[in-house]
Amino acid sequence: MPINYLDEFPIDAALLPARLRALLEPVGLEPALRVDVSTRFEYDPYGPAREHVHMVMAVMAEAEMATMGQPDATGNGVVEFSTPHVEASGALREYVPSIDGHDYIVASWGSGSFYTYMLAEKVWMGLGLSMRALGQEAQKVVFDDMSLPEFGVAEGEISGSYNYVASRNLHWTLSNEYLRQYLWMRGAWGVRLFYYQSLFPDAPAIRDIMNGMNHVSIGGGDTWFELDVQEHDGGLLVQVWGKVFAVSPDRCPVQSADGMVWPGIDGIMTQHRAEGIVERDTVYLDDQFLEKYEQNGFYDTLPIKVHGRWLCSPSYHGQWSFTDCERVGRNLIRVSIRELYKPKPEREILHAFQYVLSPAQVANFDPGEEHIVAKINRLVGQLLNLGDLLSNLGEAVGTPADPEDIVRLSRKEITANGWLNSPELQRLAQVAPVSMTEQAFLGRCKSVHELYQRIPNGFLRGLVQRAGHSRKDIGEIASLKLLQALTNIVERLNADGEKVDAFASGSDPDDLTSRNNNMAALFINNDLRIADAHQAGGVLKALIAIGFDIAGLNNGYGRALDHVLDKVIAAFDHLNRELKALLAR
Repeated sequence: MPINYLDEFPIDAALLPARLRALLEPVGLEPALRVDVSTRFEYDPYGPAREHVHMVMAVMAEAEMATMGQPDATGNGVVEFSTPHVEASGALREYVPSIDGHDYIVASWGSGSFYTYMLAEKVWMGLGLSMRALGQEAQKVVFDDMSLPEFGVAEGEISGSYNYVASRNLHWTLSNEYLRQYLWMRGAWGVRLFYYQSLFPDAPAIRDIMNGMNHVSIGGGDTWFELDVQEHDGGLLVQVWGKVFAVSPDRCPVQSADGMVWPGIDGIMTQHRAEGIVERDTVYLDDQFLEKYEQNGFYDTLPIKVHGRWLCSPSYHGQWSFTDCERVGRNLIRVSIRELYKPKPEREILHAFQYVLSPAQVANFDPGEEHIVAKINRLVGQLLNLGDLLSNLGEAVGTPADPEDIVRLSRKEITANGWLNSPELQRLAQVAPVSMTEQAFLGRCKSVHELYQRIPNGFLRGLVQRAGHSRKDIGEIASLKLLQALTNIVERLNADGEKVDAFASGSDPDDLTSRNNNMAALFINNDLRIADAHQAGGVLKALIAIGFDIAGLNNGYGRALDHVLDKVIAAFDHLNRELKALLAR
């Protein structure tokens, strides 16, 4: 059994600084912990605290608990100090760095002037981790488990130097879950070997330990620690060398997807039972289940329409995938329990379980309400139609252009591959909860505006000029005002029953200046995306102007986004109908 190090240490735990106390405490079984596995720390070396920590973690069998004393690593703070002395060729043939013959979690080397650290090869290869390098000056690396994926499993600084003071602190951590998995595979303990120093206040409780002397040393080779206390600079300089069996080879308890009870399904669910379910035992998830995957580029969350059903099944690089997750209603996802339990990491099933809704909760949703993906799809449809109609109008009046060049969207590509090659559409169609924040709402409004702002001003100016307006009169108006002017022109021609041949027969100065209520939503959405509109009630004024009841904002801005999108779609639908009517005559 491991020693109770805090109880056996001569100084009462209540008097110990946090860093020293942490070095003496065992590591719990919580999977989310990040465990310190190597540290070279120097705080205020010439000031009142003078706190230093040098720590490496060795991999030792339980039998080593009986071996007392502290290896050299407790003083040097690295696995290997200096380089081997070699005088003959081949003399280093059997070079195996170790801590008194034991393996280590972080490989570290130092010379007194320069220090280098890296996760031990056995660790990252044994756990199947992949490395990322961060920064230039930072020289930090992060190890991930890309098979799941799990990010930031281990991380730490690569190197530092020492010239009277350390260039920086060097600190390595490893996920408790992965550390314990490695120790379990090795059948060994994680053992802290450390040196600690700090200047303590001159306290009676520590003076009692010194027994009237000005310098005392306790422990040593016959115990797991050595404590040195001496009078120094108005306080008591405390130095500790220690060997602490801190992490047992017990794996962290991990909840299993087997044994859970899903709302609406009788009895506990297991992988085996789920595989045997043929009838459609359905569960419903809040679509915020998707946010984890949508906010990380490592996952694929492409919405796909299959036989009239919108599917949203996250997947990861061909390693695993959710299947047959169908959007129903504004924020619901329907999936059969059989599909949910198809092979994938259990943590993904557990993640889905966090968002499962009871039948009573599902009853509060309208399954027929339009969801964000369908709404964006309607907007895309209007823009594709606009590209075709403007192209046809340009051809008829002498300013030809390809539909794809006009709206920067390809009907052929979208028909063949959906939104696979349109990341901007995928971002627009991400989860939009009713509780959406104002900032998220404004960001989405900006993205909507950017989608149709791509229509070339030069092409629109050309059309307005073909309608009889001089370049001088048009001036530098752009984007939305050009769309509005074009709408005014086409509405006027349709009202007079004119054919497209009459497009250039006569102009009306009001075409360029008259506000068109049918296009107002585009201007209001533009106001929402401009930073100035965010101040002094600008957001509320814009929403009121577009006909939204702001009392609904108490629950969030999700419904406001619905309203803005509907109005923007209606504006393009109006322009498309007017263009179609003109071209049809």
